Amino acid sequence: MAARPFFTRSWGSGKTARMTYRLIPIGAIALATAACATPIAPTAQDGLTYLRMGQEGQVGGIKVVPLSVLEDSRCPAGVACVWAGRVQISAKVTTGKGSEPRVLTLGEPAPVADGTLLLARVLPARKNRETLAPADYRFAFRFDGGL
Repeated sequence: MAARPFFTRSWGSGKTARMTYRLIPIGAIALATAACATPIAPTAQDGLTYLRMGQEGQVGGIKVVPLSVLEDSRCPAGVACVWAGRVQISAKVTTGKGSEPRVLTLGEPAPVADGTLLLARVLPARKNRETLAPADYRFAFRFDGGL
């Protein structure tokens, strides 16, 4: 389908030029580029630091980056389960001594430096027969220690 002329210009000698443009809403472009350029900042609520997959955040005196979900066998919301299930993630943990990959399990404190790092909460809750995409996850961390 041919694009319709956006404007026509006449030069008085009978010559007419028609110029055709396809307009893209400027607002859509601005939103798309702003979303890519602006990282979502870690949020701190209830004494916890919430991070998304791949996002680095300061948790107490250490830096944490959730890398991947290794296991999410939580009982889906609204379903009666015999076992509550568990969540395990791989994360990069950075202290004053350097970075190391760690496996963190929901609700189980992991020794880090001179304290413990806790994966305290994983959002959103699982739903029956739905698989969460990595970008959907939010992880809440707490560091208890003296760093």
